[in-house]
Amino acid sequence: MTYAKESQAIRVSIVLPVYNEADYIAACLRAIAQQTARPYEVIVVDNNSTDGTAAIAASFPFVTLLHEPRQGVVHARNTGFDAACGTVIGRIDADTVVPADWVATVQKIFAGPDVDAVSGRIAYHDIAQAELLNRVDLYFRRRFARLLGREVALQGANMAMRREAWLASRSEMCCSGGLHEDFDLAIHLNRAGHTVKFDESLQASIGFRQTEGSWREFARYVLANPHTYARHGLKSRRHMYPVAALAIAFYVPLWILHHGYDAGRDKFSWRTLAVSNAIRRVNPVTFVD
Repeated sequence: MTYAKESQAIRVSIVLPVYNEADYIAACLRAIAQQTARPYEVIVVDNNSTDGTAAIAASFPFVTLLHEPRQGVVHARNTGFDAACGTVIGRIDADTVVPADWVATVQKIFAGPDVDAVSGRIAYHDIAQAELLNRVDLYFRRRFARLLGREVALQGANMAMRREAWLASRSEMCCSGGLHEDFDLAIHLNRAGHTVKFDESLQASIGFRQTEGSWREFARYVLANPHTYARHGLKSRRHMYPVAALAIAFYVPLWILHHGYDAGRDKFSWRTLAVSNAIRRVNPVTFVD
């Protein structure tokens, strides 16, 4: 694990809440190991995994492995954030693959006082026609950043915030089902007077696993975006409903492009689609409290 000289001013803790991510977490941690700027700590919070997730995480010597018995990504996230000691807390998911300059970019973004939390650009690495999907995704992230202004959301797979902002807002966070915990986090940070921004210089690649459930589960996942804003009485949710409806309408072609993706050839394959047995992902907006 070789790094350039670590920034002493901004210490970046990276937190990963995980549940049954044995097929993804090694690639995620290998990408962290290649960072040009050393993270202060890497905390993996195992949320009752029944596969080899915890063992794989523990095999990386720079990982601090914690366990959260309360089921739900929000509980695992909170445990990791509470344990983090860095100046800035970075948050990614187990299927996130960050570029080598991710930590350095976080340090650069937080070098000034004008941001307390940030989320960035997302690319997808396991779906056919990813380049087109990435362009569409970036278009809507830019649009939401402009339309939502101070109420812009955070993306849990690629985000960071000041530890002091977390500590100041921790007691206000919601822990109920049916919400996107990263959207809820942004809302409460904003209400506490902290500045949340979208900065596309912070880039990461993630899996397109939303279509690994049924159409009903996908619709519930997508509609949790405006529902989280509605639960908090924010009128800006009106900007999200048309995009949610569009995403739901395209569930079938997205399902085909994801399940038919041939990673070896980096293209769509009807044969791959015919034998697809993608691992079913637990919907992150549901859990047992």
